Amino acid sequence: MTAPTGDWRLIREEPRPGPMQMALDEVAAETAAAGGPATLRTYRWAPSCLTLGYRQDPETVDWAFCEREGIDVTRRQTGGGGIYHDTRGDIAYSVAVPAGDVPGELLDCYHLLCEPVLDAFDRLGIDARYVEEDVPELYHPACYLRELHPAHDVVAGGADDGADGRRKIAGNAQYRKREAVIQHGSLTFSVEAARHLGTFADPPVTADAFRDRVVGMDELADIDRADAVAAVEAALVAWVTGGTDNREGLTLDRDGSWTDAELRRARELVETKYRDEEWVRTRPGRDAS
Repeated sequence: MTAPTGDWRLIREEPRPGPMQMALDEVAAETAAAGGPATLRTYRWAPSCLTLGYRQDPETVDWAFCEREGIDVTRRQTGGGGIYHDTRGDIAYSVAVPAGDVPGELLDCYHLLCEPVLDAFDRLGIDARYVEEDVPELYHPACYLRELHPAHDVVAGGADDGADGRRKIAGNAQYRKREAVIQHGSLTFSVEAARHLGTFADPPVTADAFRDRVVGMDELADIDRADAVAAVEAALVAWVTGGTDNREGLTLDRDGSWTDAELRRARELVETKYRDEEWVRTRPGRDAS
C-alpha cells in the first residue's frame, strides 16, 4: 500500500462513550470489507473509559472505582492489557481498510499503518520512534505498563527519560474482520497516572513509577489538545494523499460522516456487545460467572 487508491473518508474527532467508539471501529471495518470507503478517524472518549484487552481478566478491574468516578468500561476486539482513556489526556485514532490493500505480515502492516502516527509527532516537534529494545513489564494487566516491544510501542522524550532515554507515548493494536483490517491506537496527550492506576485492582505500581514509564505530549511540547488532534488528522490525510489532492484513482472526503445505516449498526453492537455484561465482564471463551 505505497499509494492508496479508492474511496476514503476522514471522520474528525467525535466525543462519544467508549462502547460506541469501539462499535464504530467495528462498523468502519465492515464498511471497508463491503466495498464502501476506507475510514480514517480521530475520536475522543466522553466520558473517560477503560478498555480491556480481548482476553483480559475482568478481576483485574477496580469496578467500584470506575463506577464512583464515572468511568465507562468496555472490552476491545484487540489484545493486550487495559488502557484508561482520559477524556482530555487521551487522543484516539483508527484506520479501517480492506485487507487486500495492506501487507499480510503483521509487523509490516503495523509499521505501514503507524506511519501517520509518527508523522503526527514530528509535526508537533516531538521526537518519537519505536522503542529500540524490549523493556521489562511493570504490571501485566495494564497495557502501558507491559513489556515495551519494538514492533508497535512508540516512545518519546529526552536523555533522562526511561530505560532507553524515552517513555511510552503511544500504543497501537489491530485486528482483521470480514476481509478488512482495523488499527486503532491511544496517543497520550497528558498523563493521568493516579486515575489510570485507579481503574485496576491493587496494582503494585506507584503513580511516580507510572510517570517514569509514560509521557504525555504536553510535557514535551508547548501545545494544546486541539493542536495535537489537528496534527494527527493532518498526518492521516497526508499519509493517504501523499501530499497531493489529485492522485489518480483516489478520492478523499475530508469532512466524512457516518451513514444512518452505520449508526444503526453501531447502536446495535453497543447493546449486543460493547455494553453487554457478558462481553465486558467475562473473558471471551470462558463461561460467565
